[in-house]
Amino acid sequence: MTVEIKNVRNAQSLSDDNLHMDVEIEHPTHGWIPYSITPHDTDTTIDNNHIMSLIGNNFLSYVEPTQEELDLETAKIVRMQRDFILVSEVDPIITNILRWEELDTTGQNKWRQYRQELLDVPNQEGFPNDIVWPQNPMS
Repeated sequence: MTVEIKNVRNAQSLSDDNLHMDVEIEHPTHGWIPYSITPHDTDTTIDNNHIMSLIGNNFLSYVEPTQEELDLETAKIVRMQRDFILVSEVDPIITNILRWEELDTTGQNKWRQYRQELLDVPNQEGFPNDIVWPQNPMS
């Protein structure tokens, strides 16, 4: 079942070929909602060709991101990776009193150091594009 869209607004190209767009569509049930168009979208609930015809030439042109914007996005991704490691590898050891107590002082210090090195990743010279991940004490 295809949802019929009659109105669009605030379209902006996300690529220099103008085939990727962010736009707001007036959905018959949900009202104005954000919507993204990509050429390889397999969902046929909304007809992207129809949306593109509604947009026509009425969109903001693609603006290539600055190096600063790219670095900010990379930094965000690196921090998310770091946070995942903290939650999935470090916290199960450090916050589990039974596991923690099983470690000798040397083992506990290695885990403390690993945790701190992970927290310090954003302070590395070359961050976010050139980083060295600390070694997990278990590997």
